[in-house]
Amino acid sequence: MGSIVLDNVSKTFGDAVVIPAIDLDIADGEFVVFVGPSGCGKSTLLRLIAGLEDVSGGRILIDGEDMTETPPARRRLAMVFQSYALYPHMSVRGNIAFPLKMAGLASDVVERKVADAARILNLTDYLDRKPRQLSGGQRQRVAIGRAIVRDPVAFLFDEPLSNLDAALRVAMRLEISELHQQLKRTMIYVTHDQVEAMTMADKIVVLNAGRVEQVGSPLELYRNPKNLFVAGFIGSPRMNFLSGEAARKLGAATIGIRPEHLALSTSDGLWEGKVGVAEHLGSDTYLHLTIDGVGPLTARMSGEFAARPGETLRIAPEAGKIHRFDDKGMALS
Repeated sequence: MGSIVLDNVSKTFGDAVVIPAIDLDIADGEFVVFVGPSGCGKSTLLRLIAGLEDVSGGRILIDGEDMTETPPARRRLAMVFQSYALYPHMSVRGNIAFPLKMAGLASDVVERKVADAARILNLTDYLDRKPRQLSGGQRQRVAIGRAIVRDPVAFLFDEPLSNLDAALRVAMRLEISELHQQLKRTMIYVTHDQVEAMTMADKIVVLNAGRVEQVGSPLELYRNPKNLFVAGFIGSPRMNFLSGEAARKLGAATIGIRPEHLALSTSDGLWEGKVGVAEHLGSDTYLHLTIDGVGPLTARMSGEFAARPGETLRIAPEAGKIHRFDDKGMALS
């Protein structure tokens, strides 16, 4: 239960092609993240799977059954939105129980399912509170609880953490990952935050202007990006890109070097660069350097690395860590 297959699925609005034909297999129990910049089509793709948007072409199969024309309520999918969409006049208990009561389930079954969801999400002590009495993270857990009680074959998350502050985002990211391990259900998660994608996903789908640029595990995409778009999107800070003579020496139109794959010293290195800004983050220091004839570079160093603005340093890329791309932006072997 929980496998989802997109077979040549496309979406158009009039003459505008929002999602060109896409093929994608999502295995039962997989945590798949759709990631990409704003407007890339990731939320539209999720809504196609949920049945909230009509498919213009192709098929959507859930557990091998064609669900392309099936109404959302009969797809056995549960969706968690960016907004919590809780009923303010209902308690936590009432909000979680609402879809079960609408389905006509017996009161003892409703109470048992609500209690189970509350236990899983650490909401037992909050069941009698109203949404206004909860933190943002607790409200999001209530929204997730409302999805859990429906016993879906898959969960669909549409940027569920974007309304939370940075600390809560990290905490909820861990909670959703732990929930996935506990429930062992298929989860599809939409985000524009590549850090969320890297830390949560079994498989990442990188989208750009509706197209699937690459599909793979987080480390596959980090180590072997297929093109410049994926290389620049996956990884934080983003990959450095150099063209001109520096790239031509290596037989490429563009070369890419991740900030963590640069070594700096006062004596040895391929290039000489001047420190512009040093960002000290505690465990890491990000150095922004300018290299004559090459361009700007960002280097990721340990938090103890000392460098002053205006200081000149030698820069050496780590052997075997340079990515080469052709004039079409595709990775060279």
